[in-house]
Amino acid sequence: MRQVWLHHIIIVAVAGIVLFTNLGGPRLWDRDEPRNAGCAAEMLERGDAIVPFFNGEMRAHKPVLLYWLIMSAYTVFGVSEFSARFWSALLAAGTAIVTYHIGRRLFNAQVGLWAAVILATSLMFDIAGRAATPDSVLIFFSTLALMVFVLAAFKPDTVRFPSSWPMVALMYAVMGMAVLAKGPVGLVLPTAVIGMFLLIMRLPTDRNDGKNRKWVRLAYGMLRPFAPLHFLRTCWLMRPLTALGIVAAVALPWYIWVGLRTDGEFLRVFFGEHNFGRATTAMEGHNGSPLFYPVAILIGFFPWSVFAGPALIGVVSRIRRGDRWSAGYVFAGCWVGVYVGLFSLAQTKLPSYVTPCYPALALLTGCFIYHWTRGEAAASRLWPRLAFVSLGLVGVAMTIGLPLAARRYLPGDEWLGAIGLILLAGATIGFVFMETARIRFAALSTAATAIVFTTLLFGFVAVCVDRHQQNHLLLAAVTGSSDNPRVGSFGRLEPTWIFYGGQPIDELTLDSPDSPRSDRSPWKPKLRPLAAEYYGDGRDCFIFTTDRHWAELQKALPPQACVVAECPLFLKDDRLLLIGRKDVPFRTASRDSDSAR
Repeated sequence: MRQVWLHHIIIVAVAGIVLFTNLGGPRLWDRDEPRNAGCAAEMLERGDAIVPFFNGEMRAHKPVLLYWLIMSAYTVFGVSEFSARFWSALLAAGTAIVTYHIGRRLFNAQVGLWAAVILATSLMFDIAGRAATPDSVLIFFSTLALMVFVLAAFKPDTVRFPSSWPMVALMYAVMGMAVLAKGPVGLVLPTAVIGMFLLIMRLPTDRNDGKNRKWVRLAYGMLRPFAPLHFLRTCWLMRPLTALGIVAAVALPWYIWVGLRTDGEFLRVFFGEHNFGRATTAMEGHNGSPLFYPVAILIGFFPWSVFAGPALIGVVSRIRRGDRWSAGYVFAGCWVGVYVGLFSLAQTKLPSYVTPCYPALALLTGCFIYHWTRGEAAASRLWPRLAFVSLGLVGVAMTIGLPLAARRYLPGDEWLGAIGLILLAGATIGFVFMETARIRFAALSTAATAIVFTTLLFGFVAVCVDRHQQNHLLLAAVTGSSDNPRVGSFGRLEPTWIFYGGQPIDELTLDSPDSPRSDRSPWKPKLRPLAAEYYGDGRDCFIFTTDRHWAELQKALPPQACVVAECPLFLKDDRLLLIGRKDVPFRTASRDSDSAR
């Protein structure tokens, strides 16, 4: 028990440093963060905890759980970047602890500790844990549900679906929370992981005589788990009626309520467009090849992805020879395979979609580190050498490439490339330790490198990058010149303008405006005003646009409309323009204005 508490202290310390260092330092990043943070702020201001609203219209992109959490943080800490991200960071730290307990049951406490540290210092997981998005919430509850299954199913001498109804109910109740976080994936994917694992583990002994060709045996082996009778029996073993009943008890009341409040419009948009639509069509240009997710994982799981080769070799080798941890390897493999496989079939692809399988990747990598430090690695010594060389090469690439990119997009911060030296130094130290047979120190130096790298990257480099956002200059110009401005946009609208501007922004059109019918549903998207008529209501009116859209917009505006302020568009070659009237005094934002708050 003392060891468990010590491990918890280590995990909390590592996760706390990486996830909470300067958590509220950078402004919210377009586009998802200000949408979610702004939605929670609008719901709190409206006194409406049921219908998500952003920019004065219903937001049906995600369910309500994240907004509830952010609203609670706003109530305690006030509306800020820190409070918007607080629950994501806290639940990410919780996921690291949950991963430790999964590893402790599947393998041993040392593997669990390594897995937790690895997870807490991987890039994509930290992005989720430091962002005001539902990803961290989904990851936590999905991982927690799988932990409940592991603790109930994995016994010293057997592995089977939990026979205890309370444990089954708890597992599905946690999945219900995941459904409140991000929709059906919160139930479907964890259930699919468990189902795939049981399909494999419950297979009867194969009586194939082995005389068939290799490709026939391979195809037969892949299809065996899906034999109809075996598949149906396994599905029924998982108590599907209990699953539906428990998940419905947790999540359905809100879905029914929001459906009634919005005349079914929220449910139509959320399930029809943002679930079925994303699965069947590539939305918002987010498509990719079948290699999209393997490549995304190599980047997102960095720096630990440098050990992907030896970790994979170790897993395959130990499963083949019937290692005592084979069931754990199969479970983690199913965890990764289900998420990568199903999301590879979906047409819309985003790196964040497979982040819920990162705990499994951390567990498999933790197993490799454990065996490696004990001199029991299945892979040859060449693989760890290649891992450290890869880590060093990435460090060199960052040291050279970041200053070149900064010269164009972040002038004055070319020094940020120095963060690559951390990777280069860590790779060198780890390589030296490995070559001098001090493998444990090589592993520990890699962990230290990962902690320092991710902490500096997200806690300090991100703050320096954020200083180059200058749209707040134009927002200040608007609020400083009018007590009741009307603000629109043409050609581009970023959610940060809405969040930091503190008011809705209209999207303008040059064509005929939407007809303002009296029977128009309040749950439909807002009307798009006609740009030519925007200055006609007697209020102070301002329009955000870019230099590439200004010539087109100018033709539709009255003669007194002009550019009253401008600044660089963040990380783009365009410039952001604020259009006002000539009779309103303004000080044009300087090109090189300091954007520090």
